[in-house]
Amino acid sequence: MKNALLKTVDTIGSTVIGLSAGYLALAMGAGLLELRRQRAKLRSQGDTSYGRPHLGRRDRYHLYVLVPCLNEESVIGTTVGGLMGPRTTVVVVDDGSDDATGAAAEQAAAAAHAVGQQGEVTVLRREPPHARQGKGEALNHAIRVVRERVAARGQDPAQTVVCVMDADGRLSDRALSHVMPLFDDPRVGGVQLGVRIRNRRSNFLTWFQDYQFWAMAAVTQFGRNLTKTVSLGGNGQFTRLSALDSLGERPWSQSLTEDLDLAISLAVRGRRLRTTAHASVDQQGVSDLRRLIRQRTRWYQGHMTAIGRMGEIWRAPRMGHLAALEMFAYLLVPWVLDLPWSLLFQYCLYWFLRSPDVLVLRGRPAAAVNGTRLRLPLNLLAWYLLAFAPALATSWTYLRRDKNVGLPRALLLGHSFVVMNYMSFLCAWRALFRMLRGQTGWTKTTREAEAVGTAAEGVPSAA
Repeated sequence: MKNALLKTVDTIGSTVIGLSAGYLALAMGAGLLELRRQRAKLRSQGDTSYGRPHLGRRDRYHLYVLVPCLNEESVIGTTVGGLMGPRTTVVVVDDGSDDATGAAAEQAAAAAHAVGQQGEVTVLRREPPHARQGKGEALNHAIRVVRERVAARGQDPAQTVVCVMDADGRLSDRALSHVMPLFDDPRVGGVQLGVRIRNRRSNFLTWFQDYQFWAMAAVTQFGRNLTKTVSLGGNGQFTRLSALDSLGERPWSQSLTEDLDLAISLAVRGRRLRTTAHASVDQQGVSDLRRLIRQRTRWYQGHMTAIGRMGEIWRAPRMGHLAALEMFAYLLVPWVLDLPWSLLFQYCLYWFLRSPDVLVLRGRPAAAVNGTRLRLPLNLLAWYLLAFAPALATSWTYLRRDKNVGLPRALLLGHSFVVMNYMSFLCAWRALFRMLRGQTGWTKTTREAEAVGTAAEGVPSAA
């Protein structure tokens, strides 16, 4: 009975390990292929500056930028100034702030106009009890105003693009010259940019977030470009207004990850979701472990809750089979990989520490290895490759993505991924317990004050 149980656990463990490694290898490999198709290199945008997204822009689309804000006085001014430009309306949604967020946005707009910068800025103030009901509600309030403006100005919703930015977000220089042409394909409903962490040099946590976003998430997003199912995020997210209109009066849901929910809604209606390797968005990283855990728990809960839409994806008549399969697999990740692996990893580690030969002697008599000088090195090598092989691949990717990272830091961050998995395990289980208790509220991640004009890693922002 005991042996049968151990064999069952061993089989499940091998399956999860195989699925995890296969999913990562497939996603990263597809991303590298897409980079080649776009004639881009891994290092694309690695040393870019941020704050002048309108440079080189030649499209004729109308752009509306929605910036939901709650107590963002410290960062909103630079963001507004950097977003203003021709044929652009910036809509700042002050969602019941206690500070001078709205006034700071208006002052930034006035300063930009004083030096001849184009663009319009509107500040929408939401008051209790309607304020602070979530990011989705703030965006739904803003989109009503956008629709009214578009109708009054006689603009075509199909030729109008809505961008969602965080209050601390900065688009890379010339970003719009790469994003807007993607909407020339009428089937494209949304575009999402890769994310860099602006304050990555602050401490280990901010470096690690940049490693995750730039070396892993961005590259795998390039791979999802092949199936046109790129996941939308809450920062650097572009959608066609007519695509939002097709979702009804309130395109954003009350989900904890309203951006993922929006991506699913667009995809099941046959809209293509794209990204580009030639533009990116930067933002602040969370420098405090407690706040980072709270943020990631919310992300996990939103992702895990989206599992309820899998039937909708599979039955979607306008969604291709490959696209549905990719999105299907993506939604399964926390349930099939993260939660099981959080337990199986401890099981594998226990059995290796108890019997190191288990990795090398599978199916072989102990005498085949006992007495040889290779026994200990082979065991250590087997354990290392099992635990850290993905770290080596992602370390190489991170180093190639940014030449300024350096080999020691890239290797350190790659290997720390195995240790930082414990934070992911914690967040996944916290999210599950919150779901079981019916908890759906969340606390907004607070920003840190920045000097006006601060840009990516010492590169001045010319807003």
